[in-house]
Amino acid sequence: MAQKGVSLDKDTISCSICLDLLKDPVTTSCGHSYCMDCIQGHWDKEYEKKIYSCPQCRKTFTPRPVLLKNTMLSDLVEQLKKTGLQAAPADHCYAGAEDVACDVCTGRKLKALKSCLVCLVSYCDQHLQPHYDSSAFEKHKLVEPSKNLQEDICSHHDEVMKMFCRTDQQCICYLCSVDEHKGHDTVSAAAERTERQKELEVSQQNIKQRIQDREKDVKLLQQEVEAINRSADKVVEDSRKIFTELIRLMEKRSSDVNQQVRSQQKTEVSRVKEVQEKLEQEITELKRKDAELKKFSDTEDHTQFLKNYSSLSPLSESTSSINIRPLRYFEDMTAAVSEFRNKLQYVLNKKWTNISLGVSEVDVLLPNPQSEPKTRAEFLKYSHEITLDPNTAHRQLLLSEGNRKATFIEEHLCLSNHPERFTYWREVLSDESLTGCCYWEVKWRGIGVSVAVAYKDISRRGSSEEGPVSSRVGVYLDHSAGTLSFYSVTKTMTLLHRVQTTFTQPLYAGLWFYCYGDTAEFCKLN
Repeated sequence: MAQKGVSLDKDTISCSICLDLLKDPVTTSCGHSYCMDCIQGHWDKEYEKKIYSCPQCRKTFTPRPVLLKNTMLSDLVEQLKKTGLQAAPADHCYAGAEDVACDVCTGRKLKALKSCLVCLVSYCDQHLQPHYDSSAFEKHKLVEPSKNLQEDICSHHDEVMKMFCRTDQQCICYLCSVDEHKGHDTVSAAAERTERQKELEVSQQNIKQRIQDREKDVKLLQQEVEAINRSADKVVEDSRKIFTELIRLMEKRSSDVNQQVRSQQKTEVSRVKEVQEKLEQEITELKRKDAELKKFSDTEDHTQFLKNYSSLSPLSESTSSINIRPLRYFEDMTAAVSEFRNKLQYVLNKKWTNISLGVSEVDVLLPNPQSEPKTRAEFLKYSHEITLDPNTAHRQLLLSEGNRKATFIEEHLCLSNHPERFTYWREVLSDESLTGCCYWEVKWRGIGVSVAVAYKDISRRGSSEEGPVSSRVGVYLDHSAGTLSFYSVTKTMTLLHRVQTTFTQPLYAGLWFYCYGDTAEFCKLN
């Protein structure tokens, strides 16, 4: 019968000091085996201490042990040399394309277990052992395996970049600090990392606080939805009872009221849920950003941390917190319907609009509008690029600069008879509709130009005058808050005029010209 070969890993019969097959193997009293020369050399270094230790288990011996060759182990090594070692490490121990390979291994390389920021070398488990065994490596910094170690080397001086130049915002080596960066504000990379780490921690804390605030807002909005539904249901029931008393004469009106309430209920719930969804999306994004910052904060390599720090994307603008106050919901409907019952003929002929008004004025509170900016820098956060719509331009308005600029000319241009074109006043509207918070500026030359904001259905014919007039102006629109403000733009922002209303449609920026040669241009603010 054929004899089975011995199946042993090379590591099983290797010396943990030289990491090679045992040569003249000897075994200490603690049971660990080494090459005779390797263990004797190790103990020679410990001669002055007069205490001899096992490199693996650290057991000490006094006096120095006298070791004899382990003949059985020696024969086993020789036999395995003849028959061939059965095997190498499992495939999962070898470094693949995505892994960091051991820089010391020859031939097929093993995966690195750690990288040393002092040696700038990555080590597998075997070759890493001296960093744990020898006191010479005590001050070496071991981190998770990294493929970017060579990026920590200064390309000019071939030295490790352990310093950071705050003047030039870059990592440098010691020689750089006394050479081209001499006189600059320089600190150690570790010190700069500490400062940046503090900034990261503040950002993470802000994110966590915003998450808590948004989660609280979501709960408040959910309560708002429930309150709206309860109020609407009660009004529908009350109105149904009242209209039942009016028998067939009131059946149509009852149906109308129910339909209006349900329609408005759907609209208000939809608006609240839209805000709720935005808050939930913001929470998700904040949690993702928090996870990203935590992963980045855990980076152990100072140089990589500092290099990638500046690429971190800033936090997006926060959605304003909501502020729920006592609401009226649909209660006004009940009073209107009661009055309708008592004064049937009068309401049918004169006061039917009161009922509709009771529905449309439901006081459902959404997030508070953001307070209006004060400085130009604050306004610029809401800057919006405006271009003019050629289809609305009067025939004496010449558009240029990518349709951002308009000039009042004497001759009439040959333009199509578009239904949206202004025919009386020399006016033009923007191509973009405006909602949310927007800010734009207009600069002009000439006798006079008016800056306007209007609905899309502004009259194109006739001599009506719509829109505020000013010199060079900045315009700030908060559509949801119903605020439209015009400012004179100089070193300071001077309020010229403010409109407070309820906007029922998207708005459009407009220009109105007085004399030939007048020009106006929507400024590029970014």
